[in-house]
Amino acid sequence: MGQDGQSISHSIDITTPSVARMYDWLLGGTDNYPSDQKACEELLEIVPSTRELAVNNRAFLVRAVDMLARRYNIRQFIDHGSGLPTQNNVHQVAQAVDRRSRVVYIDNDPIVLAHGRMLLDENDETAVIQAEMTETDRIFADPEVTRLIDPQEPTAVLFNSVLHCIPDSAEPGELVRRVADRLPAGSFILICQLVSADPQIRHDVTEFMRESTGDRWGRVREESDVQGFFEGFDIITPPGLTEVSRWFPDSEVTVRQKTFEWIEYGGVAAIPRP
Repeated sequence: MGQDGQSISHSIDITTPSVARMYDWLLGGTDNYPSDQKACEELLEIVPSTRELAVNNRAFLVRAVDMLARRYNIRQFIDHGSGLPTQNNVHQVAQAVDRRSRVVYIDNDPIVLAHGRMLLDENDETAVIQAEMTETDRIFADPEVTRLIDPQEPTAVLFNSVLHCIPDSAEPGELVRRVADRLPAGSFILICQLVSADPQIRHDVTEFMRESTGDRWGRVREESDVQGFFEGFDIITPPGLTEVSRWFPDSEVTVRQKTFEWIEYGGVAAIPRP
């Protein structure tokens, strides 16, 4: 990883898998360690479709951000649990539509923050905050948020494949509403998370992730749980809430899941006017 990567490795625990680095490995990235790779290989034994699921989820994020910027003229984005930078990051997609688009990334992984500093060096309209995504008051009071996000201007808030990281005790649905309450009319919210109709898969993956990462990791949920997160919002239809590779699929050939032990399920909704 070079000198920067070596210095980072001394400031974090590289022996414990990180959700952000595991996702990076599944997407073919290089900012991960043997512990992350081993955890992913073990996860693939439980749910073999995971790599394709991750790729399709990333493609969904790109399509959704492009639509929000292009069709709905959104120029502000807050990305909760953003993970490590990869190709077609949120700011790159949004700024391809309008160079003035602003993006704030939020993640609790110090490696994400380190990469974020590099983004800041090259892009004044982008910021990265190291914080727990549940720390809503702290996030909205952060100087980078107040610098980049105009509270009177419509904003898109992204919870892309992250709410399954939040345990029920932390009330992910209340987090969504707490954030939505801070957004002006004309704003949007994107939510998707891992779901399964198979209770054994829900149990096995949840226990594996909790044991592997050492976090209070949430759980694999059911579609009805995700539908509850959208209660009170105006879901974009069609296609509504769906497996994400079916959400406004583009003309490119997508990676197909060979099996469907679990899926990324969700969509995009508008914050209704008062």
